[in-house]
Amino acid sequence: KNGVANMIQNVGNAERVVRVLAGVAICAAGVYFQNWLGLIGLVPIATGATGYCPPYQLLGISTCSMKPVEKA
Repeated sequence: KNGVANMIQNVGNAERVVRVLAGVAICAAGVYFQNWLGLIGLVPIATGATGYCPPYQLLGISTCSMKPVEKA
């Protein structure tokens, strides 16, 4: 199995929207100030778009309201 199939959504919808908006703002600031640090904004955009945050998984955190499906 590949690792993508094992990803469980652990970021709730409201937080996903906030992450994408924050990521866009960081990227825009990077463009405005002509600084490569704006690329850091790609991280919250990616985690917001996928609904998966690796540090949350490591810490056992989930802001997703969906209950995980148990595997047989």
